Amino acid sequence: MERVLQSLEAVPAPKARIEQYPTPAGIAAEVAYIALGKGDLEGRRVLDAGCGNGILAISAGLLGAAEVVAADIDPEAIDVARRNAKRAGVHVVWKVADIRHIEGSFDTALMNPPFGSQRRHADLPFVDRSLELARVVYGFHNEKAEAYVRRRYESRGGRITDRIEYAFPLRRSFAFHRDEVRRVPVVLLRVEAAKG
Repeated sequence: MERVLQSLEAVPAPKARIEQYPTPAGIAAEVAYIALGKGDLEGRRVLDAGCGNGILAISAGLLGAAEVVAADIDPEAIDVARRNAKRAGVHVVWKVADIRHIEGSFDTALMNPPFGSQRRHADLPFVDRSLELARVVYGFHNEKAEAYVRRRYESRGGRITDRIEYAFPLRRSFAFHRDEVRRVPVVLLRVEAAKG
């Protein structure tokens, strides 16, 4: 699966204001297999919130999700994601939508939201809404904000069951970037929504 994910087209002109940074293929594959092993993908209804080029949605589809819905506020990203899914042979329902306006009920949400580096707290609508939409959330977050993000999930009834550290290689893609590649410490949190 990782080879398929590595072959996906990237969003050609990422937008700094919405922090469009790609999820690395190897990390996306690993997280998908973790979710599969925990019973959170196969036969499940999955949401990829802030989907970018569709890498998390496509990985869910490749591993047997019953239905995959993916949303992003950027129509160009959705166009790229749609092409990627077609090449990968995966059916995904694509939506140009803000996370705050997504409706429905999902078993699992996968997301690599903005970290809030350009717009403070840009990640919070994802944290808040994902727990309303899904039974289980897998969210990537900047390690520097982990304590705050944990409190936010927990204040909304979320229970963090798993934590994995990654170093996201962020390539220079904006004028304000100084390094060719910078490794950003990231945590993946698996969060179970309050039963109710």
